[in-house]
Amino acid sequence: MNTKHVFITGATGYIGSRLVPLLLKEGCVLTALVRPGSEKKVPAGCAPLPGDPLQRESFAEKIAPAKTFIQLVGVPHPSPRKAEQFRQIDLVSVQASVAAASAAGVEHFIYVSVAHPAPVMKAYIEVRKEGERLIRQSGMNATILRPWYVLGPGHRWASALLPVYWICEQLPGMREDAQRLGLLRLNDMLAALVAAVQEPAKGVRVWEVPRIRSSTP
Repeated sequence: MNTKHVFITGATGYIGSRLVPLLLKEGCVLTALVRPGSEKKVPAGCAPLPGDPLQRESFAEKIAPAKTFIQLVGVPHPSPRKAEQFRQIDLVSVQASVAAASAAGVEHFIYVSVAHPAPVMKAYIEVRKEGERLIRQSGMNATILRPWYVLGPGHRWASALLPVYWICEQLPGMREDAQRLGLLRLNDMLAALVAAVQEPAKGVRVWEVPRIRSSTP
């Protein structure tokens, strides 16, 4: 079996902390970029690398031998009032990661973007779109996932909207937007990320909500 060496940022976050154990079960060799002092937050079997995701020089030379790079750094609980944080954290981190991964010879870059266009969260969307642009510009093979809202522990308020989504999906004029901006379960998102690692992209592929859902067994 061809062992996959994976470098991951945001490994202690909401999605990353749940993804790492799944990748370990798949036999991946993981290196997780973590803030100094957070080394013990990553599961046993995952090698922590203390560094700053906003400073490429703190980790660029330690990406190898990983050929897969997963970018999960982001401001928690995004909202319109966090526009400046998106630019200072989400944007700066993807700028650093894309530059470092490209220089390190990464063969597959995995990025969690956001579904767009959408009527709200414009600052967040613009930052994520810029991340996508940087990835395309780098020339790396990449998988870009575009979720809208992921339902899971501590993130369930939007489940009250499920009946509304169902109605919108029945209406031809609203079906496409309702599907593209659909709600995802946490397990859907995790399964899609694992699938992206297992089946590297050739070129740049974009997985919208319906494709992300299809990854769940």
